[in-house]
Amino acid sequence: MNKTLKIVLPAFALSASVLFNACKSNDSKTAVDDTLKSSADTTKTAAGIAVPDGFTATVIAKDLGGTRHIVVSPKGVIYVKLGQPKDGKGILMLVENNGTAEVKAGFGDYGGTGITIKNGYLYASSNQDIYRYKLNDKDEVIDPSKPEKIVTGLIDRHQHESKSIVLDDAGNLYTNIGAYSNSCQIKDREKGSLGQKDCPILDSAGGIWQFKADKPNQTYKDGVRYATGLRNVVGLDWNKQVNQLFVMQHGRDGLHDLFPDLYTVQQQAELPAECMYALKKGDNAGWPYIYYDQLQKKKMLAPEYGGDGKKEGDSKFIDPVAAYPGHLAPNGLLFYTANQFPEQYKNGAFIAFHGSWNRAPEPQAGYYVVFQPFKDGKPSGDGVVFADNFSGSPQNTAKGAAMHRPCGLAQGPDGSLYVTDDSKGYIYKISYKK
Repeated sequence: MNKTLKIVLPAFALSASVLFNACKSNDSKTAVDDTLKSSADTTKTAAGIAVPDGFTATVIAKDLGGTRHIVVSPKGVIYVKLGQPKDGKGILMLVENNGTAEVKAGFGDYGGTGITIKNGYLYASSNQDIYRYKLNDKDEVIDPSKPEKIVTGLIDRHQHESKSIVLDDAGNLYTNIGAYSNSCQIKDREKGSLGQKDCPILDSAGGIWQFKADKPNQTYKDGVRYATGLRNVVGLDWNKQVNQLFVMQHGRDGLHDLFPDLYTVQQQAELPAECMYALKKGDNAGWPYIYYDQLQKKKMLAPEYGGDGKKEGDSKFIDPVAAYPGHLAPNGLLFYTANQFPEQYKNGAFIAFHGSWNRAPEPQAGYYVVFQPFKDGKPSGDGVVFADNFSGSPQNTAKGAAMHRPCGLAQGPDGSLYVTDDSKGYIYKISYKK
């Protein structure tokens, strides 16, 4: 059975902290609505963000554009994917020196989100295609003007269109194909519209597809629908400790707006959970037929398919392995495998929560990086707000007017953590010194 997790401020020394109990259903205001407070073991850095004592955070680059996902090569070369090309370039290559990262090259005339490195290749995605570039012995792209197209023709209906990517160690590439719908209604996001029977979107979207990492010009017919029933995944990573794919799903919107007789405004603000799933081939997470209620700790039947907030969903759908407060938009997921950070971080997961826009009239929330402890390849204990104050202030957070919004995560060869901001194009570097 999964565990619905609290989110707490950094408290490794067990000092005063603020708990965010996602399961608390009796209060009129859940703790995630509360303003995050600094605790004794948290330091606000020169970069403007707060991290646990012993850590430092610096801004190594600014004003790059909409910096989405990021990867740092074994030799320390930084590659960043831009959501939209800037000056005709959708991928930036940066080299870090003396605390700053300088753009050395730009290439790829397409926007998108996904970027990663594997076996001497840089992989990057647009919203329809996935490319790869051969790297030289300095981890530089050999011929940026001639990428090899690995996958082509993926659906882009301008809703949940980003194609995040990750590779395993067996020659497979995985990509999210988000559902071009909120909840597969007959009329999308229309009040009272019911769900389409046997949701037709799931034939080509709403899940994770698997392709070969080295076979050019693959299309849907060459791929495998690895897992289904996932509305939209932006953050995903391969957990090498258990050799398994983990993903973060963006939960659905509009429970009250669409079905005001069944859900209150507050329930709409809080539900459903943002869920972490551990996936195996053939798994079905249940979208659009169910959603996960972190307050009741249950899979619930969606109102489009006969639910009323009380009827439970079908047990055939998998449970999440962790659940977080609703609408926080988890855009980055990274398993930490280095040794620079203290031991408790090893093999745990960092999650970049981009921040909410749709919790009104409750305060907006998120805009932070959470650390989720793991034990034996499974979430263990409370999630911790590891890096905060990207928004600039509690007031900015509450209004949803964040100065910066964390999106992508990467681990450097020295074990430092890199975080992108796709609002103003910042790259942050977080390091630890004993």
